[in-house]
Amino acid sequence: MISYSDTPSPQPNSSTPLNSSPATTRKTPLSQISSSKGCDYSSPIPQNSSQAKFDRFIPNRDSSTLAAGQFNLSQKDSPLILDSNLSEYQSEVAKACGLTLNSRILTFGAEAPVSDKEDYSKFINRNPSSKISASSKLSNKRRILTTPERILDAPGLVDDYYLNLLHWSADNLLAIGLDNLVYLWDANSGEVSNLCEFTNTSPSTIPTHENITTAVQFTSDGSYLAVASQNGQVSIFDPIAQKKIRTMSDRQSRVGALSWNNHIVSAGARDGSIWHHDVRVAKHKVAELFAHTGDICGLKWRSDGALLASGGNDNLVNIWDIRSSVPKFTKTNHTAAVKAIDWCPWQLNLLATGGGTTDKHIHFWNTTTTARVNSINTNNQVTSLNWSTNYREIMSTHGFPNNSISVYSYPALTPISTITNAHDSRILHSAISPDNQVVATVASDENLKFWRIFDTSSLAGSQKGDVKSSAATSTQNSASSMSTPINSSDKNPSSISLSRSRQSMIR
Repeated sequence: MISYSDTPSPQPNSSTPLNSSPATTRKTPLSQISSSKGCDYSSPIPQNSSQAKFDRFIPNRDSSTLAAGQFNLSQKDSPLILDSNLSEYQSEVAKACGLTLNSRILTFGAEAPVSDKEDYSKFINRNPSSKISASSKLSNKRRILTTPERILDAPGLVDDYYLNLLHWSADNLLAIGLDNLVYLWDANSGEVSNLCEFTNTSPSTIPTHENITTAVQFTSDGSYLAVASQNGQVSIFDPIAQKKIRTMSDRQSRVGALSWNNHIVSAGARDGSIWHHDVRVAKHKVAELFAHTGDICGLKWRSDGALLASGGNDNLVNIWDIRSSVPKFTKTNHTAAVKAIDWCPWQLNLLATGGGTTDKHIHFWNTTTTARVNSINTNNQVTSLNWSTNYREIMSTHGFPNNSISVYSYPALTPISTITNAHDSRILHSAISPDNQVVATVASDENLKFWRIFDTSSLAGSQKGDVKSSAATSTQNSASSMSTPINSSDKNPSSISLSRSRQSMIR
């Protein structure tokens, strides 16, 4: 954690050119002589000498020019300027010679362009090495709302830290797993649909741990949705047609984390293994990675598909090269399970990872040099991380003890804002909208909340919460239309239930 000191650093003692300096005693020649030792201060001429006929010299004032000098001093005209470097002297000489100053003499080339006069005061105290990001420039001006814009009910959310049950697609569809169900919420229209339901494998009508939803993940373009279940199956759905395409099984361990890389969906399981499934071929399992000894709860491919980051309950962070079945390197700095993982969108070799309850740290890694470049002690369980593309910032959600949302600038790691007690219980999952302005969080209090964390209206200079301008944007900014800010006249935010028995309600 970066610490700050309120004690100002001592400034060097420098004198101001225009300020008056303290008077100093000027040494006269007599004082210098008096400081010498062995000098005889007696008169060199004896008093009784015949040469000492006069005791002083009186000048003849009649032959002097004292009167003329006094007259000249009393005149208002300035004395004769003899310094050739002064502009007054040059003007007098030019006038006497009949010349015009600043005129060209025997110059046959084109005139040089005249530079604009620049106010150099703006360069004072400027640090040329500081390339400040948008968040650093606007963090002191913009204000992050500490109240959610919208709240949805999420009944039946499984309170399990090691699952990943929330994701937001590029088509503005939000997928959430509740019990043995998967729901889709259309952020454009506000419609809720039940995508799938895992059937009970036991005769009991109560959902068992064999069929609950454990992970959901869209492809980068939002065209497909992967859904994992407790029994190790991974199903692929078309979210627009709401139709199952295929199911990939042959695995007995629970899958808690999913991540797409083009046509490959990687699945991390409780036994510490990672399977790569190629959804195009019948024999879908194309690779298996094994380097964790605990439940894999964090999994994220880099945007270029070259590296895969995984975190597990064994407190390890592994970085995998797509061309190898062994980790490129392993990090052991965390002291708790690593679920929160996210790659930096503007610096591909920068990875952020967050630890659990006994760790509470966010570490930043340079995957090129394998070095840790920064760290933050959040004093909270870290459950998810989201980089912003609108601002150079990173947002973290937390569980115990504060159930908070925090925003930090990068690389300064300056706290931008903290929303304490954002939920009544620990935040389990988060997802960011396709326009990177709104963040959805869900907690074990069964509330799904939407927060406008990275509002771009401050960047454009418009007012915050301008619903009309948000609705007029393109489809990539369609998340703004679904998260209409609550006006002062609205006493309660609208809430839509995701339960099977009711589709909507007003709290």
